Parts: sequence; structure tokens; C-alpha cells
Amino acid sequence: MALLDVSGVTLRYKTSSAVVTATERVSFSVDKSDRFVLLGPSGCGKSTLLKAVGGYMSPSEGRMTIGDREIHGPGADRMMIFQEFDQLLPWKSVLANVMFPLLTARKLSRKDAEAKARAYIEKVGLTRVVDAYPHTLSGGMKQRVAIARGMAMEPDILLMDEPFAALDALTRRTCQDELLQLWSETKFTVLFVTHSIAEAIRIGNRILLLSPHPGRVKAEVVDVDKVSNEDGSAGRLEKEIHDLLFAQEATAH
Repeated sequence: MALLDVSGVTLRYKTSSAVVTATERVSFSVDKSDRFVLLGPSGCGKSTLLKAVGGYMSPSEGRMTIGDREIHGPGADRMMIFQEFDQLLPWKSVLANVMFPLLTARKLSRKDAEAKARAYIEKVGLTRVVDAYPHTLSGGMKQRVAIARGMAMEPDILLMDEPFAALDALTRRTCQDELLQLWSETKFTVLFVTHSIAEAIRIGNRILLLSPHPGRVKAEVVDVDKVSNEDGSAGRLEKEIHDLLFAQEATAH
């Protein structure tokens, strides 16, 4: 059984002037330990879809389940990491930020929560700034704190909404490397949103391609982690994905 199952999901939301259809009849499944990427152009509904998986909005059609439970709202089994750097509490230290959801869940003593928080802070390489406050950290470091905080909850699935998009190219590459290293150690399950084909290939083992607005499934690419830059297969896959995503629009113009 898939860990996450999204079946025929249409998502709509209201603006001041209209009802917008973000996605239309989207279906996919995520297995345990997958690095599953939602890839598509801006406005295709991939971030909206991630928010729905997080339980922050309900489908107009279709259903979503995690394990054998239908998703009806947020839960500790799904932790979300956003692109924005201000997702940390500015008045709390790195340690206190990572401890915060552990204490809020009221499943651990303060001592045990601190021990777990320190362990995950060490995993993301930030032990030296454990007592620092967010305003003293770089963008990449803030994202690593957010990842440590999400993983410390040991959720069934980690939801990442373009977490490295606002970083410079070098820091972004470093954060991608660190995420993959962390995955190799713990084999956590991640649902990752990006509009970068190169990032999707680097992060994912499976990629779901979504059409421009409203988002519909165009294709799914599997065994992505078997391609490499050394033999040129990553470059060939990048071109294939680009053609799948944009060839129709190019022809139309």
C-alpha cells in the first residue's frame, strides 16, 4: 500500500472576483522512502496541491489518504517546509525553534525534546549555532534549521515547497547535497515541489510532470536517481522533460 495516495483531486479556491481551478483530476501515489517531486511551471497548482496534502485545504473532487487515513486537516504525520526564510520564530534560538513542535505535541519531556532536537541539529551540521537566533543566520542555515525542525517530528512524510528557490546557486547546490546526504542516512519520505527541471532530477527518484494552469498530470518519470551527469543521461533526461512540459506550448505559438 502506498504511503500517500492522491486520487482524482481537483482543487479550487475563491478570489475576490472568481473561483480558480488550481488542479484538475490529479492522481499519484508516494511510497515509503520516495523522493517524489511535483514539477511544473509557475501557476500549475503544485504548491496548492502540497498545501492540500498538508491538510490546509480540502479537495473539491477526489480524495487523499496517508496510510489508511483520509486527510481532513493538518497533522504531525506531515511536516511542511516553505520557501520563505521567516518560517522560524525570531525570538527563539535554533535549539528552541527545533524543540518547539516537539513540546507542542506534548509527547516528550523537555529533556527528551532537547536531546532529539540537538540530534537533528547535528544531522544538518548546525551544532555550532545551536544557541543563535534566526536574524544572525544565512538563508541556507535558516532552511537547514527548518529541515531539522520538520525531521525531528519524525513525520510519515516531509512536504517541501521550493525550499531552496530563494537561495543563491552555490548555497542551493550545497543544501541539495545536504538533503540527499540526510536522506541516505534516514531514508525519510519527501514530497518536493519545484519549477526547476535540474533540481527535480537532482532531488527526486520519481517526478510527476504537471501541465500549466490548471495543473493536470502530463507524465510520471521513474528511476530518476539512476541517471548521472558523468554519462550524459541526466542532461538527456532534462531535455526530455523540458520537451514533455513545453513542446505543446511551443507548437501552439
